[in-house]
Amino acid sequence: MSLRIVVTVKYVPDATGDRHFADDLTVDRDDVDGLLSELDEYAVEQALQIAEEADDAEVTVLTVGPEDAKDALRKALSMGADKAIHVEDDDLHGTDAMGTSLVLAKAIEKAGYDLVISGMASTDGAAGVVPALLAERLGVPQVTLLSEVAVEDGVVTGRRDGDTASEQLQAQLPAVVSVTDQSGEARYPSFKGIMAAKKKPVQAWDLSDLDIEAEEVGLEGAWTKVESATERPARTAGTIVKDEGEGGKQLAEFLASQKFI
Repeated sequence: MSLRIVVTVKYVPDATGDRHFADDLTVDRDDVDGLLSELDEYAVEQALQIAEEADDAEVTVLTVGPEDAKDALRKALSMGADKAIHVEDDDLHGTDAMGTSLVLAKAIEKAGYDLVISGMASTDGAAGVVPALLAERLGVPQVTLLSEVAVEDGVVTGRRDGDTASEQLQAQLPAVVSVTDQSGEARYPSFKGIMAAKKKPVQAWDLSDLDIEAEEVGLEGAWTKVESATERPARTAGTIVKDEGEGGKQLAEFLASQKFI
């Protein structure tokens, strides 16, 4: 029987762009370029490596997001994933981690799975809680923050590195795992992979396909929300110390006044 791997990925604002909040205090995704979250690339890579070691495996990438989120799916498909699922619905605007985990869990159940792989966090929200929430909603074991992961004989194993020790963990499939940015560099899509991705299937679902009511997600259903935000102050000119024999003293006084020393 084919090993069914589902990788959750997210389309996030480019961290090098000028990011800010919209009027409703959600992240403004219209005025900044987006891309596949870098941390999710590690999840895609580990899924592909597991699939390459298996006798028969299929890798599906899944995202929840606006129309442009297809770009994240195409990147994952060009890396080597077999197919993709895109959950898009206007009522998802403002959905937090709790709502996102609900949508992902429903989509994963609908798609069918043996192993779910996620990145350690998204590069925009950076909460890192969705894998655990997914495992709870799906009612399966979670093995999170792995720097190594493998699957054999229906068991997923991995190594979690801490500050003082490393743990060897395992769980019976089906299970949810998350991998860190220490799990191995993600491959670059080849030209052949990019061309092949254009022909791979991308299935589109909305909330009605998943039997989710609008009030369960979006800003209305959010458990967490931003109450207020202040624009980052504009960068001001720095203090220039001219060394005319007293430069060291002036520098020390400046550092002391800023409580750096």
